[in-house]
Amino acid sequence: MTVLSATPDTDALTLVVTADLAAPPARAWRLWADPRNLERWWGPPTWPATFDTYDLRVGGAAGYHMTGPDGSRAYGHWTFLGIDQPTRLEIEDSFADEHGVPGAGMPVTRMVVTLEPGGAGTLMTISSHFASAQALEQVVEMGMAEGMAQAVAQIDALLAEG
Repeated sequence: MTVLSATPDTDALTLVVTADLAAPPARAWRLWADPRNLERWWGPPTWPATFDTYDLRVGGAAGYHMTGPDGSRAYGHWTFLGIDQPTRLEIEDSFADEHGVPGAGMPVTRMVVTLEPGGAGTLMTISSHFASAQALEQVVEMGMAEGMAQAVAQIDALLAEG
């Protein structure tokens, strides 16, 4: 099983998802570096993501939307804060409005992705850091921990394709 844990920590103000991926870090990096790969796993299976923009460089941004079973859309915006290919990515992760403008009155997180050799090939950790316990509780109540775990669980099938 890919997903090892999806744990909110109200003391540390984090939501941490860990996964054991059956691929080396360079291959795991492509899961993040290629927006077409991201579209195959980012978002729960019932809310697949479409990346409308993707500029992977420090200071670059990505805009995406996830489409629900009823056709409704939820928008997100990333700003890339740090990139250390193929082992680390740091992103400011925001909800966005229908025009892709970040904010929308929702919590903004700093998401740090690490890809380290280990396990079946790569141990991936996605740490989302929140400004307050209230912000963490808000997204946990929305189902973010379960949604992230469901999203990451889709990676096994993608990696099996090579």
